[in-house]
Amino acid sequence: MKKFQKIAMIALLAIGTIACDSDDDAAPAQQTITDIAAANPDFSILVEALTITDLAGVLDAPGSYTVFAPTNAAFNDLLDGADITDVPEATLKAILLNHVIGTEIKSSAIPAASYQSTLSPFSSAANAPTISMFITKSGATVTVNGGVANDGAVVTTADIDASNGVIHVVNAVIGIPTIVNHAIANPAFTTVTGLLVDQGLAGTLDGTAGAPFTVFAPINDAFTPAVLGIYGSLSSTNKTNVLLYHVVGGANVRSNAIPTGNIPTLFLPQTFSITGTSINDAGSTVNKNIIVTDVQCSNGIVHAIDGVLLPTFP
Repeated sequence: MKKFQKIAMIALLAIGTIACDSDDDAAPAQQTITDIAAANPDFSILVEALTITDLAGVLDAPGSYTVFAPTNAAFNDLLDGADITDVPEATLKAILLNHVIGTEIKSSAIPAASYQSTLSPFSSAANAPTISMFITKSGATVTVNGGVANDGAVVTTADIDASNGVIHVVNAVIGIPTIVNHAIANPAFTTVTGLLVDQGLAGTLDGTAGAPFTVFAPINDAFTPAVLGIYGSLSSTNKTNVLLYHVVGGANVRSNAIPTGNIPTLFLPQTFSITGTSINDAGSTVNKNIIVTDVQCSNGIVHAIDGVLLPTFP
């Protein structure tokens, strides 16, 4: 009898041990992006903004997102004493969606430089394209849209894993980039950006008058010594005309909607034509090529090209 009782006691202890082990091994359910933000007091303004715009539920639902999450300090820098409730809801929603990418991208998967599409729409039109984000990585440093000085941000804490994506904490609220913001952010455009500034055109492409613009932006390598020699020999007026010849006004032309025939530019009445990715300009016999498409900005769109477009002059 005592032997039986001893065996029974060992069996009960074994069952209890197994049950305890089973409980210990059960991993807690992973939190959503909204759960993680709500649990961190440093994201209280972000959570309030997500609630105001009905985006808290979106980032609490199943999915795969990358969120660049501004801290309270980042929001306070932007608000400058105002309250988050003072921001118009539509504006606030556009800003928040400009921090979200619709796929999960861990920091280890970020290349040296790339464009990503955010969830922030370019306009209120149905199926409007969404704003582009330029992300660079140097060592462990991830920079968005050229950093704080260019209305972008730097990641301060990467790879906070959630059940529906990943959070990267940033040190500033990321502004919705203009054409000039995107040009400054990408070091491949430093030459054309400098020329635009020299000719007083940066303000035009940073604003909304005459927008949207479609810009065919030459990369730095397009400005060969021969091209710079031609450009340098021009009058200031014709330098401006060369730059305006790269811009289509009043149109946000995506790569899948480039028309056939002559395309008017801001250097009226000069035109060029595009076949596939090849551009036939008026002032040279060598076609240029579109090498990067559809960099969507708040006031237009940029396509990178490998040559400088040359018009003819009266």
